[in-house]
Amino acid sequence: MKYKLTNETKIVNSVPAYRIVALETFGMIRKGALGGWIASEQNLSQDGNCWVYDNAKVFGNARVSDDAEVFGNAQVFDNARIYENAKVLGDTHVCGDAEVHGNAQVSGNAIVGDNAQVYDHAKVYGNATIYGDAEVYETAWVCGEAQIYGDAKISGDAWICLGVIHNV
Repeated sequence: MKYKLTNETKIVNSVPAYRIVALETFGMIRKGALGGWIASEQNLSQDGNCWVYDNAKVFGNARVSDDAEVFGNAQVFDNARIYENAKVLGDTHVCGDAEVHGNAQVSGNAIVGDNAQVYDHAKVYGNATIYGDAEVYETAWVCGEAQIYGDAKISGDAWICLGVIHNV
């Protein structure tokens, strides 16, 4: 086991979450380092270098695995998946059945929900919202107040910072 739940708890959406502590050194984490908050060991894989840092919270049926990292005040919940080398940070919410994977990064106050996916080297940040069945991938950036939803696909070198993009 690379980590365990401590006795330190906080209530997150009416559910107790437990601070984690590293039981061994792995990746950038040193043995004894305190991490963020998870509701159960099902939320964070014991394999790979994945970690939940700071005041970040992972709960519900959400899962962080592989070498993915969740930082800051980010919340990952419902059935969301963060995996491979993805990074979720800031005050971000990843929820529903959303997935963030590859080398993607979601930060700021961004929200990724429903069945949305952010992957490859894509970045979503600021107050951007990605939801529905939308996908942001390759090296695309979505930022500012942008809203991407429906079946929209943002890819390549696209840079969307304002407005609403959808495909119905």
